[in-house]
Amino acid sequence: MTGVPQVRPDASARTAVATLDKAAHENFPVAPFFLPRAWRDDLMAVYGYARLVDDIGDGDLAPGGADARHLGAAPDAGPPALLDAFETDLRRIFDGADPGHPLLRRLRPVVHRHGLAPEPFLALIEANRQDQRVTRYRTYGELVAYCELSANPVGRLVLAITGTSTPERVRRSDAVCTALQIVEHLQDVAEDLRRDRVYLPAEDLDRFRVTETDLALPTAGASVRALVAYEAERARGLLDEGTPLVGSVHGRLRLLLAGFTAGGHAALDAIAAAGFDVLPGPPKPTKPRLLRRAGAVLRTARREG
Repeated sequence: MTGVPQVRPDASARTAVATLDKAAHENFPVAPFFLPRAWRDDLMAVYGYARLVDDIGDGDLAPGGADARHLGAAPDAGPPALLDAFETDLRRIFDGADPGHPLLRRLRPVVHRHGLAPEPFLALIEANRQDQRVTRYRTYGELVAYCELSANPVGRLVLAITGTSTPERVRRSDAVCTALQIVEHLQDVAEDLRRDRVYLPAEDLDRFRVTETDLALPTAGASVRALVAYEAERARGLLDEGTPLVGSVHGRLRLLLAGFTAGGHAALDAIAAAGFDVLPGPPKPTKPRLLRRAGAVLRTARREG
């Protein structure tokens, strides 16, 4: 490899598997069984990249562990330095060199096979750099701008890999992805606060007379529930705005995109069923609810398609 530290293959495999295993805990399967094998493999490579970037940004990697060694980072490197090292390793793909991290080695043929541009991958890194600098968002517009870095690139990559990208589909995809990011923020209010991050806009906290002390309580009071319901309705509107994307494609891709959209609706249903009290832990959708929502999205897609 080009100036990249060597790591034993068994360690590389364990590193990749540990990251990819997290796909099982998403609101909807990242690469479900009904997709063609080539699509599943390529989507999992993109998922592995996005998941690892988030793990680095959240400081979830073991200090001096295998990931740092793959990236040639110092044993005591923190998230900012690891993100820099990760970007350097990513750029090797686009410079025609071999990356050091196993998940990036898995990504390299996907990039070349589909002619993927570096911008979506770099945006995900930048989102996690922003997480190191920005822990509060003053307005909803600022939060949406963050989602343009942290979520929308994934949907754009899905369209690129499946060869279905058009300006209108990208616009609809961005709406769905922003909604899914907001839903995740609502599910994880308590966990994010423990990381000293608040993804509820300050202007909305003020509007509903909610303080961060309120968010730190074991259960939500009436004001917090009203705030969460308000943000949930915003996310629901974005999902509805993006739903025509499902009807614009066909076959198995329609099922995949319906699943993503339904996953957001089902998660919002779970939040509503919890009385909008997200503080005890993230409300999760049941499989029957997810399937019912997927059926509803597909019926809407057929009417609009």
